[in-house]
Amino acid sequence: GKNCSLLQEMDVIQKQDENCYCYVQNRTIHLQYLWSTLQIKVSSRERFRFEPISEKNNCRNSETVFEFAACAVQILWKPETCTETSLSIKQYAEDVCFKIQPFKMEPYIVRVKREMLDGKLLFLFVAGIFLFHFANSLSRSAKFFYLSGIILGVLALLVFVLLTLKRFIPRHSTFWILMSGSWMVSLYLIYCFKENIQWLWSEHKNFLLGYFLAVGITSFAICYQHGPLTTELSINLLTWMLQLTAFVLIYFGVTIPQVAYAVIAVSLCSKGLCYPLGAACHIARKMKHHFKSKKLVFKYLTEDEYREQGESETIRALEELRSFCRSPDFPSWIAVTKLQAPQKFAAFVLGSPHVSPAETKAHDEQYGIGSSFLEEQLFETRAQSEQDEPANSVHEEDEENANEMHTQVPFPYATELL
Repeated sequence: GKNCSLLQEMDVIQKQDENCYCYVQNRTIHLQYLWSTLQIKVSSRERFRFEPISEKNNCRNSETVFEFAACAVQILWKPETCTETSLSIKQYAEDVCFKIQPFKMEPYIVRVKREMLDGKLLFLFVAGIFLFHFANSLSRSAKFFYLSGIILGVLALLVFVLLTLKRFIPRHSTFWILMSGSWMVSLYLIYCFKENIQWLWSEHKNFLLGYFLAVGITSFAICYQHGPLTTELSINLLTWMLQLTAFVLIYFGVTIPQVAYAVIAVSLCSKGLCYPLGAACHIARKMKHHFKSKKLVFKYLTEDEYREQGESETIRALEELRSFCRSPDFPSWIAVTKLQAPQKFAAFVLGSPHVSPAETKAHDEQYGIGSSFLEEQLFETRAQSEQDEPANSVHEEDEENANEMHTQVPFPYATELL
């Protein structure tokens, strides 16, 4: 029934008597506060008691499993005394109230500061995204199996021991009951460890390092003895567990629950849309080939095609030249002054052949059948062949004489014997 002081951003409050404080959330949603948190720090020279006050005194009103677990932990956890403590409040979360009880009349200071980008929230969100998309490959990795076994053994020793002794528990119902109790106890121990990590590290650093080292080595030895997962059922179970853990990380990695639900829905749809997306990409590649310009294909012409194309292209080019010379833009008088036979050019423009009959006859006499050009080519080839024939005949005669001598060597006295 005592009124609490309301906290605002950038407040610095100094008091020395017992009092309670509350921070009321702003319900207007802004995406710029997606990874924003409010940091409340309480410090004093003397020890004081920091006690959170929950509006839900009864855990029956909890809407989710996480709220019920947090309520149960708050009931079991008793506040400790300290000289300095801090509290991180998510944007758009529940209203937070706490009470400070100083043991002596020594002033304490309450500071309120906003952190626009909380690195812990961003790390949890990114880790959840990567863990969901790479859960299948990680569940098949031997290194990740050993690493996860070490982490599970250090943080949840009871759960790790129960999994190791699973074969000795005959009934599955008994195993799952023990597993549920082990997880609850492990979560409570993790919460207490998180709240007192500074005190444990400063006062019992050697014991903490010894625990990490001993449990880590033992967990690695047990995992190495059993070996990585081989059956497809166990790999699928680990994959689903990693994906569920990824959803938890995504949920706690943002301050707006609606954004977390949207990201989880998109992640689930992305797994189901892999085949339609692959089909769409295949169709897009096929359509791209149709709209893409085809490469030029070179076709080699035969002798007849080459001759026909040459004649047709020559006729077409001559007709274009005649039409250009007949146009009014053609400088006829300049062309006439530079030509050696202007009458022949005029006849060509009027439709006469570009080669006269006399020129055609002279060309046939020089390069046609029975022409001097072909006779010269024929006589040159004959002369070369006649020069090569004596050399070849001499070479053949030398080979025949050598063969005859070779056949006569084994019988030098054949005539005398006859």
